[in-house]
Amino acid sequence: SDTLESLIVADVAGLADNTGTLSLLTTDQGGIIDDCIVHRTTDGYLNLVCNAGCADKDLAHIMARLEAAKSSGMDVDVEIKPNHSLIAVQGPKTEGVLQGGVRDDLSKLFFNHTALVDVWGIPCRVTRCGYTGEDGVEISVPTDRTVELVEKLMAASDDVKLAGLGARDSLRLEAGLCLYGNDIDETTTPVEGTLMWTVAKRRRAARDFPGADEVMRRFKAKEGRRRVGLVVEKAPARPHYPILNLDGEVVGEVTSGSPSPCTGQNIAMGYVDIGYIKNGTPLQVQVRKKVFPATKVAMPFVPTQYYVERK
Repeated sequence: SDTLESLIVADVAGLADNTGTLSLLTTDQGGIIDDCIVHRTTDGYLNLVCNAGCADKDLAHIMARLEAAKSSGMDVDVEIKPNHSLIAVQGPKTEGVLQGGVRDDLSKLFFNHTALVDVWGIPCRVTRCGYTGEDGVEISVPTDRTVELVEKLMAASDDVKLAGLGARDSLRLEAGLCLYGNDIDETTTPVEGTLMWTVAKRRRAARDFPGADEVMRRFKAKEGRRRVGLVVEKAPARPHYPILNLDGEVVGEVTSGSPSPCTGQNIAMGYVDIGYIKNGTPLQVQVRKKVFPATKVAMPFVPTQYYVERK
C-alpha cells in the first residue's frame, strides 16, 4: 500500500478488505493526472482501475514510481491486465438481472465492494460501482469472453439494453461526476475540482501524497476558481462556453453541458471565480453570440442511488 499511496491521495492502508474508493493520481504540483478506483482485495493484491484514455501516461507514471520503490528495497510489482475488458451494468434492476447468473448473494455486495465471481460460468471481478450515479456493477471480464457475457446479460432480461458513452455522459453529468480531460486535468488540483473529499484525512495530515504542500496551501487559501453546477435557461451549454457575471464580465468557463434526460433542464458544470460559488448566484452563459441566464446550483443535479450498507 505504501507504493500505491506514493501515487494517489487515498488512504489505501485504511481500506477494509474487498472494498475500494475513488481516488486521484496527482503530480508533484498537485495537478490531476487521472482519476481512478482502487480496491484492497483478499487475494494478495491491490486492484487499480484507471481511464482507458489515460492508460499510456498512467502506466508510464506508475512504472517510474515502481522502479523508485524497488530501488529503495521494497518488494512490489505491477501486473497489467491487457486481456481484460470492463462492462458496466447500471440501473435499479441490475442486481435482479445479474443474480440469475451468479451463486453469490449480491444483496451483500455494497457500493464500492468487490469480489471474484463466476458470472454465467465466466470468471470475473464484479464491483458494485459505476459512473452514472445509479446502482449497478462494473464487471472485469476476460476480453475473449466479453461478447459471450454481454449476450448472456441481454438474454437474461428484456430490460438489459446496449448503451454507449453518450448515454453514460449524460448520466454522470446529472450525478455531478467529472470527466477526465473535460472537467479535470493536470492544470486542476483537487481543490479547484471540489474533489478534496477524495483526499483522505490521514493523507492531509501527513502531507505525503504527490503535490500535498501545494494542494493544502490552495485549500487553506480559499482563492482562485472552483468547479460548480449550473442550470441554464433556454439553451444547452457546451464545453468552453464563457460564463459571465451579470455585468457581462467573464468569470469562468463551461467544461461539460447537456440537456438532462431526468430533469428536462439544461445542466452544466464549469469553473468560476470563487466569489460566484454560492448556491443561487445568478450568472450568464454565452452560447455563440447570445447570452442566456444561468443559476449556480448544488450538485448532483439528480440524487444518486448508490447501494450503500445501512448501519
